Amino acid sequence: MSTEHESAPGSGALVAGIDSSTQSTKVVVCDAASGEVLRTASAEHHDGTEIDPEVWWNALCRATDGLLDGVSALGVGAQQHGLVALDADGAVVRPALLWNDTRSAEAAERITAEFGGAAAVAGMTGTVPVASLTVTKLRWMAEHEPRLADRVTDVVLPHDWLTARLTGGEYVTDRGDASGTGYWSPGEGRYRHDLLARAFGGRSPNTPRVLAPGEPAGTTPSGVLVSAGTGDNMAAALGLGIAPGDVVVSLGTSGTVFACSGTVTGDPTGTVAGFADATGRFLPLVCTLNAARVLTSTAELLGTDNAGFDRLARSAEPGAGGLTLLPYLDGERTPNLPGATGTLHGLRRDNMIPENLARAAVEGMLCGLAEGLDALRGQDVPVRRVLLIGGAARSEAVRRVAPGIFGVPVTVPRPAEYVALGAARQAAWSLAGTDRPPEWPVATEADLPADDESDGARIRQAHRSTLHRMHPGVHG
Repeated sequence: MSTEHESAPGSGALVAGIDSSTQSTKVVVCDAASGEVLRTASAEHHDGTEIDPEVWWNALCRATDGLLDGVSALGVGAQQHGLVALDADGAVVRPALLWNDTRSAEAAERITAEFGGAAAVAGMTGTVPVASLTVTKLRWMAEHEPRLADRVTDVVLPHDWLTARLTGGEYVTDRGDASGTGYWSPGEGRYRHDLLARAFGGRSPNTPRVLAPGEPAGTTPSGVLVSAGTGDNMAAALGLGIAPGDVVVSLGTSGTVFACSGTVTGDPTGTVAGFADATGRFLPLVCTLNAARVLTSTAELLGTDNAGFDRLARSAEPGAGGLTLLPYLDGERTPNLPGATGTLHGLRRDNMIPENLARAAVEGMLCGLAEGLDALRGQDVPVRRVLLIGGAARSEAVRRVAPGIFGVPVTVPRPAEYVALGAARQAAWSLAGTDRPPEWPVATEADLPADDESDGARIRQAHRSTLHRMHPGVHG
């Protein structure tokens, strides 16, 4: 466990944003008017697939200790989907089941079938149930832990629980995080208690009140205003200030592709999750399991570090000499191939060099994310620009290849804690009491035109051909 603090001078009203993620809690203190980051802190906590929520609270307390002097408002962004089940006394019934806990995969399939199939459920909630969603975890609990399930009176999400700890008040949430439960309808703006009751063995536990965008949740005992909070992807979108036509591609351990949309989506294939955002609009999202780790794993195979890998990838020609990598090293979610393994296709004696393998890893990872962009387009989501974030976005090789693979201009924002920044921006919004959040500029490191990589279409076609050859039943 560790806690880190950094500070910078500033002035004016102060707001704080908290990012409670799977592995750590990060905090930023910002100028409410400009968004300038003045102080930062972090506290690690162990990750896993289930956890006592007190671990989040303890990390939040460590990270904010001595950091919030002069802060007028704060907000919480946290990992989506986690099941925090509470009894009549407000006690946590069991460790929270997190988004990455897959024990409810079979429950997801049964829920989908019981409500008329994928298209029907997508029309109700915007999202086809998968193991990550809260509703499937409730079904698993009802079936496998019935005595514990009988004690449950309230079901909340990680950010809901932390917000209530801060205010000491009722459980509240926002439309963005609520839309990831699988029992709240973005299109109708309401809970689907019929789905919730069916999932939980015939009864519907209490759910948090859904606040309007910008509406505060309450105050801390010391009088600090607390905003509604939201899920991590919604907070990142708010921190980046995305507008319709912007699509965020995040290259972390896993990959996410999400956009700002004025209309709700309901993808019957389950590829696109039809979430709401934190501003009153919508946040269609696609997730892949394999992103930055494709590059780090290939670097290890080649016996080099990240910098050496990048040099190798930049030395190869577009198309990697005919090598194509399907980078399903941990199975895959998009396309839905949980049991798949990675495939390297096109090996010949004349192309079996480290440079080509490194380049194939970059191209394969980005082609997987490009399929997410196509899935958004298939839901009539406008795609005019990609904002590339996450650890792998720092790679020069990735930056060179991405515009051609994606087929649109790519902007690389300056690295920042965008989830925490989005939570802080929401806090500033609640503090101001305005109709829209304040305008905070986002610094960029690079603006890359769409024609930087002229061979992108050819590379994507090779990727699709290999995908069809190895997995004939998959659309791609």
